[in-house]
Amino acid sequence: MVKKVLVIGGGVVLLGALLVGRDAFSYLRTSVGYVTDAARESVPIEFQVDRARGMIQDLVPEVRKNMHVIAKEEVEVARLEEQIAECRARLEKEKEQLLRLNTDLATGKDTFVYASRGYTADEVRADLAGRFERYKTGEATLASFSEIRNAREKSLKAARRKLEGMLASKRQLQVEVENLEARLQMIAAAKATSEYQFDESRLGRVKELVANLRSRLEVAEKLVNAEVYYHDEIPLDQATPADIVEQVAEHFAPKTPPAIKVAKQ
Repeated sequence: MVKKVLVIGGGVVLLGALLVGRDAFSYLRTSVGYVTDAARESVPIEFQVDRARGMIQDLVPEVRKNMHVIAKEEVEVARLEEQIAECRARLEKEKEQLLRLNTDLATGKDTFVYASRGYTADEVRADLAGRFERYKTGEATLASFSEIRNAREKSLKAARRKLEGMLASKRQLQVEVENLEARLQMIAAAKATSEYQFDESRLGRVKELVANLRSRLEVAEKLVNAEVYYHDEIPLDQATPADIVEQVAEHFAPKTPPAIKVAKQ
């Protein structure tokens, strides 16, 4: 069965290649792009926000790794500083001794006394030569230590800048994700308070029920009022004034203005 599917699939691919020729790969790549975009758009935003938050959290091990590298490099640089200081102090002492021996030999004496012991000029000269070689080696060592220290300091500064940039980017991403989450919650709140809800939602069904109950209560109230004001026969319990006719006629009768009296001269 699998072999049959593979054969059919290969035939379809071959047929497509024959039909579109060189553009087969372009068609395939474009189709994959459409499918990928559609799949990406179908993922809920809430899921993508949680995914972004998780990816930011995944940066923590990398940050700690860089912190460890920086701490280790700081220790190494401090150790080099100590070695340089010790080497420089030793060279200063050796320099004083070299200058002392060289000054003594410049006097032209044949013998010299150091620490209660006598030495010939040749012995002192040989000792001066050996000391001078060791001094030059120490100078080269000090220069090497200084170069290594400078290189490691540059590397340390670069690592610090990288860590600072990573921390700044991480903080910025956290702020942006929090902003996205707040906007998402505002959108959800707006949807919840909107008057246009789908009937399939629970909220829509509750609103419909409340509206129906309101209508039924209004109808019931109108029916009660109708029973009070409308009757199908003459009420006998209510007494009618005997002079109702005279009262109506008097109320609507035209009223004559009162006569104006003229005073006699």
